[in-house]
Amino acid sequence: MSAWDATYDFVVVGSGGGSMCAALACKTAGKEALIIEKQSKVGGSTGYSGGVWWLPNNHVMRRHGVPDSYERAREYFDAAVTYQGPGTSPARREAYLRTGPKMAEFLEQQGMQFVYADGWSDYYDTLPGGEPRGRSLLAKLFDVKELGEWAPKLSRYKGVSIPANSNEFPQLFLLKRTWGGKRKAMQLAGRMLYQKLTGKELVSNGAAIQGRMLQIALRENIPIWTETPVRDLIVEDGRVVGVIAMRGGREMRVRAREGVLLNTGGFSHNAEMRRKYQPQPSSSAWTNANPGDTGEVLEAAVAIGGAVDCMEEAWWVVTSLGPNETLPEGARAPDGSPLPFMHHLDLSLPFSIMVDQDGRRFCDEAGAYMEIGQRMYQRQKETGKAVPSWVVMDSRQRKYYPWGTAMQGQVPQQWLDSGYMIKAGSISELAQKCGIDSVGLQDTITRFNGFCESGVDSDYGRGSRAFDRCHGDPTIKPNPNLGPIEQAPFYAVRMYPGDVGTAGGLVTDEYARVLKEDGSLIPGLYATGNCTASVVGRCYPGAGSSIGASFVFGYIAALHASGAQTIW
Repeated sequence: MSAWDATYDFVVVGSGGGSMCAALACKTAGKEALIIEKQSKVGGSTGYSGGVWWLPNNHVMRRHGVPDSYERAREYFDAAVTYQGPGTSPARREAYLRTGPKMAEFLEQQGMQFVYADGWSDYYDTLPGGEPRGRSLLAKLFDVKELGEWAPKLSRYKGVSIPANSNEFPQLFLLKRTWGGKRKAMQLAGRMLYQKLTGKELVSNGAAIQGRMLQIALRENIPIWTETPVRDLIVEDGRVVGVIAMRGGREMRVRAREGVLLNTGGFSHNAEMRRKYQPQPSSSAWTNANPGDTGEVLEAAVAIGGAVDCMEEAWWVVTSLGPNETLPEGARAPDGSPLPFMHHLDLSLPFSIMVDQDGRRFCDEAGAYMEIGQRMYQRQKETGKAVPSWVVMDSRQRKYYPWGTAMQGQVPQQWLDSGYMIKAGSISELAQKCGIDSVGLQDTITRFNGFCESGVDSDYGRGSRAFDRCHGDPTIKPNPNLGPIEQAPFYAVRMYPGDVGTAGGLVTDEYARVLKEDGSLIPGLYATGNCTASVVGRCYPGAGSSIGASFVFGYIAALHASGAQTIW
């Protein structure tokens, strides 16, 4: 028998989305869980994120008069998630969809304050069972100062902190275009004034989720060890019984009576793993994932027999870079760390297209961001001319909408001087400056401008879904996502397949138990979040699919390890 430095019922490695939820579920089951985090910050990738849960058939939807059911959600899930892999098994699909609503009710009982993202449509809402009003939840803005001495330890995106949730940004982007955009900007100004007058610091998105979760966990006396990297898993007689961690400069052997849950994120910042598993070209410099996503605990689980799947996938969100992949002005945090621009909302707006080096479009620019990255890599595989791709803009794109950190009407001189943004008086001149095939680009723009006139994108369906349109400009007719490329000057920027985390990893069953290649269990080992092969496979069916799954399977793992007879 091993000599132990500490013993708990359940040991959770990592502090991301599912971790505090799992620890709270253990507490309600009469068990004691420990959360071990290698970084100084608590909250993992979820704290960095846009902060959304995709939880079909949840009770908050019903409060807003949006009916849903397991059957309808399953119809949509099966239509959208076409990949048939071990992580997307029928049993896991059922576990996710049946447990999600129960988990949401549990969190609300614990003190979570939800906001329904009304109008944030499922990403493929035209499929059977799709919900155009959306199935996504956010957390109410949270005053981070309520955490006291723990406030500096909350995992947060390092960019400018704005007290507005993700679902509010489409309106804010239309500040110069719609009365709704102006009202939303005034509402934001009111919140900022409220903060100044009250001394509060309201955080949004993932920080609001994890700030509230941390507050609840602290209230329930959940032990959380920070700056404690896990070096290895301890296996006895084929069962995972604990972990080896470094805490305070010394090695500690921590026993887990009921099981170990891995919620350690993916490997976006591990260049070697990206070269081994991911499509190429690839770079950890393109990612906006949590800096802790370095993959060593995932590798430790593989070393004891854990099976993996979908390791080539990521939650792709394209980014823009300058010559030689340099970061443009504005793409760094105040502390100097890189923050590559993430382009989703701005790509959805009119007067721009994305093309490869042959000048050809290859995707619905207003569509699901994971799919855009996949299509970029597919085109790269076919032609070798899509990484980088180019976004080509009409002058009205820069006049009407934000891009990166530049507000409406701004074209920073540094962007032009550095070559990050290319400017030209004609399409042929722009093509020449960018090295894009001129004939191909002109043909594409002529065809695209015809789509803008008819309102129908016959090639990729841009603006055909509620998801596209909820991020468009309703003042542009007949399609809010289509605006012609015809008014000089024209602009272009290089686009790369950035990400917010990898999407493949350990194969788990419906109880979040880690499986071997032959389908047998690794007893005592559970996993959730971005270190697993996701239940949504190679698709992103709705806003918050990764966070939703992380919470749900963390909750399931804790209840299963605690001996719950019925979970769903």
